[in-house]
Amino acid sequence: MNKRNQGFSLIELLIVVAIILIIAAIAIPSLLRSRIAANQASAVGSLRTINTVEVAYASTFNTGYSSTLSDLGGTGTTATASAALLIDNTLATGTGGNNPAKAGYSFVYVASAPDSSNHINGYTLNANPLSNQTGTNYYYTDSTMVIRFNSSQAATASDNPIGG
Repeated sequence: MNKRNQGFSLIELLIVVAIILIIAAIAIPSLLRSRIAANQASAVGSLRTINTVEVAYASTFNTGYSSTLSDLGGTGTTATASAALLIDNTLATGTGGNNPAKAGYSFVYVASAPDSSNHINGYTLNANPLSNQTGTNYYYTDSTMVIRFNSSQAATASDNPIGG
């Protein structure tokens, strides 16, 4: 009687595992790069949104720009100067800290000092990656609404604008 073994040999299984590991080694860096690109695009989109919303805030409440990012968010059904309901609370307050985070970036908002009529006439906003795994570019914008970037440190008004 001839007994025939069913299944794969150890060598065959090792070859299949090696092939899967090679494919994974090729695919994972591309996946991480695409995730970083998506986070960076989200950060730029959030900066554009905040710039647009600041103009709406200033014209609606006649107080100049907002004093904090949380002023642009809020809950409820009636908009006020301290809860304008213009952006979602993830971007406005994050988890309740001063520097909300979204899509791997921390947003740092600083309003200028109020003038003699208590209007805020300027602001700066930085989007900084939480780690080099979430993004590689730092972004900056201010009341001029030009978005600037720097690849090595927090961006400032003297850095190059995106797309230029």
